[in-house]
Amino acid sequence: MATQEEVYEKIKESLVDALGVDEDEVTPEATLVGDLGAESIDFLDIVFRLEKAFKISIPRGELFPEDILTNAEYIKDGKMTEAGVAELRRRMPFANLDGFEKNPVVQDFGNLLTVADMCRFVESKLGAAG
Repeated sequence: MATQEEVYEKIKESLVDALGVDEDEVTPEATLVGDLGAESIDFLDIVFRLEKAFKISIPRGELFPEDILTNAEYIKDGKMTEAGVAELRRRMPFANLDGFEKNPVVQDFGNLLTVADMCRFVESKLGAAG
């Protein structure tokens, strides 16, 4: 099984290739959208590169559960409801949602996922496969 450092390096390489950013921009704290400039179209490329680099399968919506953001049951007045945050926590156990939960503005969701979150996601996938 890959070490945390190996996982981070492969993710960094995947993000550099997919987003055209410099290696030094990809830090554990960097957010995919806010810091690295990822757009929705980039997420497909990122998932493809991660699947190839780690030989894992990432079903649509598992890493980036965009359907929650369009579900009226989870959104009210531009903010995620308690039920929506709970669903995010259930579907994204690898993500640190503490800051988002304090002010769950849907528009800010893109600034939520960090490189460290992606590392935890891949590590959990590798652990489940191993």
